[in-house]
Amino acid sequence: MRPGLNSIILIFFLLLLDIYVFQAIRAMVYMSAPRVRNITYTIYWFISISCLLMVALLPYINWHSWPPVLKSYLMAIFMGLVVAKLLVSVFLLIDDLRRGVVWIIRRFSGSTPAVPDGSGVVSGLTRSQFLNRLGLIAGGTLFASLVYGFSNKYNYRIHRIKMGFKHLPNTFRGMRIVQISDIHSGSFANREAVLKGIKMINDQKPDLVLFTGDLVNDRAVEMTDWMDVFREVKAPMGVYSTLGNHDYGDYYPWPDKTPNGYSAMQHANLDQVKALHGELGWKLMMNENVVLERGGEKIALIGVENWSSIKRFPRYGDLKRAYEGVADIPFKILMSHDPTHWDAQVRPEYPDISLTLAGHTHGMQFGVEIPGLKWSPAQYFYKQWAGLYKKGDQFLYVNRGFGFLGYPGRVGILPEITVIDLT
Repeated sequence: MRPGLNSIILIFFLLLLDIYVFQAIRAMVYMSAPRVRNITYTIYWFISISCLLMVALLPYINWHSWPPVLKSYLMAIFMGLVVAKLLVSVFLLIDDLRRGVVWIIRRFSGSTPAVPDGSGVVSGLTRSQFLNRLGLIAGGTLFASLVYGFSNKYNYRIHRIKMGFKHLPNTFRGMRIVQISDIHSGSFANREAVLKGIKMINDQKPDLVLFTGDLVNDRAVEMTDWMDVFREVKAPMGVYSTLGNHDYGDYYPWPDKTPNGYSAMQHANLDQVKALHGELGWKLMMNENVVLERGGEKIALIGVENWSSIKRFPRYGDLKRAYEGVADIPFKILMSHDPTHWDAQVRPEYPDISLTLAGHTHGMQFGVEIPGLKWSPAQYFYKQWAGLYKKGDQFLYVNRGFGFLGYPGRVGILPEITVIDLT
């Protein structure tokens, strides 16, 4: 199988990027000893050529058969290097544009430009040297943070929220709900670390546990080694769950898929994924509801299949069907994997659903959450991407995810166990 045009274009682009960034590397070490320069150049080009070879060889290897953990680390390092180099190139481009402006002013005016040229000095460095080093520091810091994030993927954090609702029956006041989401069992490799997370869940002594989708990355077989671990999640009022977009197997290259998109293997896999919930002792909510009773009072728990307002994600959910029979129950909780469902359908059409629980975004597994600052690239794709949101009398909580996908780490946005106390 020969590389396609897209692969050739990508390799050519990456090669140009490597050459461009190399100019900054060379400028930084040009005054160093020859041995230092040679070692620096060798390391740079060894890593760069290895990445190019990986892209070039992808059409000749069965990438999907590789161990998921190995794939995730290789892809994370590759993408981290590319993004870091792109960041460096931004600073180099700024310097090139600056010098281009200087040249044009000199060329056509014949006078000394108001904009200083490369001989200008910033703290003992020329402006070009300053921008080159600043770019390398920024790119290096980004790459280092991604590597550091490998150690955070099992660093579970408990987020506690107390929520009051005027329609909540008195007998349910004080009820504790634990929400988990986005397990992505196919990404796990550390059994002891995951068991620690399960213990943290059970230590909260929840009355009710709600799981909002993405049990696997693609295939049911990914849960084989983790069934006994997640079977330990228990609560007196039960563990309820829904499906996420990855549970349907839509992103896996099923070998029997026909030109019209049908795959018997995919359908069988989905049936297996559904069965896993029952084997775990979880009640899977497939566009349905259940009425929970306490002391003669009732609340409704509604669960829908994946429903997204973003076209590239599947829309299997049927909230109208799931809602049937609970209109007269004053307090309702909805489990819906994708948070875009809230603004698109839940709020405008079902104003009596008091609390919606979602996941899906993972907070992009990258960002900053400190007092006074909450930022992640996720906010440029999702209006609601992590934490609690409120409009009128309705609330949405977006869990940051228990597991991880793609990038095998977390930077700033740590894996989450949500504890909600109804007051």
